[in-house]
Amino acid sequence: QVQLVESGGGVVQAGGSLRLSCAASGRTLGSYAMGWFRQAPGKEREIVAAITQSGGATYYADSVKGRFTISRDNAKNAVYLQMNSLKPEDTAVYYCAAGRRMGFGAAGYDTWGQGTLVTVSS
Repeated sequence: QVQLVESGGGVVQAGGSLRLSCAASGRTLGSYAMGWFRQAPGKEREIVAAITQSGGATYYADSVKGRFTISRDNAKNAVYLQMNSLKPEDTAVYYCAAGRRMGFGAAGYDTWGQGTLVTVSS
């Protein structure tokens, strides 16, 4: 079983940038497709971005396309989410998740980190 720990959240002004990291332990991350999800207060958890095991394919939600970039470094057992041009509506707890295949819903991922809070002020 892989364990995931997110970091890099914080408070940033609108238009700013943050880079989230997801560090894995327990098993090699290269065996898993990875996703970044977020959940804002009072809202359902939604997918932000996903990446295949090799990094050869990625997926982005329409709301973040062109602003966020998902990447991975299997040698470092880590996945990243570069977030640029942040908006107040990006405020949420961000989670990384591991699954057997790249999916577009939370049900496709069976291992989750504890989350990291991103707050974008206007």
